[in-house]
Amino acid sequence: MSLQRTPPSQSPIPDRNLTPISQFSSDPSLNRTTINSDAFSSFAYKRPREEDSAPNQLSVFRDEIKDLINSVVTAQSQVLASITSKLQEITESNAKIDAAVSLLTAQNEEYRGKITLLENQAQKDREYICILEEKVEDLQRNSRKACVEIKNVPIKAQEKREDLIHMVVNLSKTIHLGMNGYDINDIFRLKSRGDREKKPTIIMELRSPILRSDFLKKVKDFNLANKTRLQAKHLGFTSNEDTPIFISEQLTAKGARLFFLARDLKRAQKVKYCWTSMGKVLVKKDDNAKSIHIQHEAQVQQLMQEQ
Repeated sequence: MSLQRTPPSQSPIPDRNLTPISQFSSDPSLNRTTINSDAFSSFAYKRPREEDSAPNQLSVFRDEIKDLINSVVTAQSQVLASITSKLQEITESNAKIDAAVSLLTAQNEEYRGKITLLENQAQKDREYICILEEKVEDLQRNSRKACVEIKNVPIKAQEKREDLIHMVVNLSKTIHLGMNGYDINDIFRLKSRGDREKKPTIIMELRSPILRSDFLKKVKDFNLANKTRLQAKHLGFTSNEDTPIFISEQLTAKGARLFFLARDLKRAQKVKYCWTSMGKVLVKKDDNAKSIHIQHEAQVQQLMQEQ
């Protein structure tokens, strides 16, 4: 016979979490002795959970980011608009500058062409002027081809043209040429420039260039044959008889200047001989060299610089 033991009855262990509540005879739940205090408490007061506020914070953060981005975009848009406006102004200014530069370039090319034409014309004018100067020089030289200069002749008191003719006739006798007054077309003394001590030059035009050549040759021969050379006494002067007299062909102003410079070449020993013939200035470096016709001052400078 089996025995079935019944477990002993246990008194219920009081639950610390159960709190006794007051019971009244009218309460239908008299048999309920305890109620969970935590459940009652949560029903009476519900604490907000922390995870419930996270979406709100994210939304606020998102709004702040949007506002920040919008403010940055707005500022950049304003700066970009200002830069765009300035770039437009710069572009317009550059366009105007390009137009002005193009205009100036065109004008520069035009002026350059005009300057080139003017330079070419000026060069042609200079060449033509040189040709005209040579022609004028030839005309002046031809007009003087029968003229002679007599320098350093003392001045007589109340000197007249006849006195000058008489001097030349006496001189022709000295050099054995035998001239008379009819051989002289014209004779005069240049005006004094204020220096009373200086004796103005006498200009004499003979009857022909051939006679002038003979006259100058006789003068040269006399000076070579006599150490004293020509003096005032040979012209008939009784006072200041020893005054030296210098006779040469009359040169043009240009010829006289070139002859003066050519004598500097001789003094500098750049040439051995220097003389004039038919109004032309000639130099010669040595006995075997060819004669050089000095026509311009540049020739003198070139000869002076030669070693």
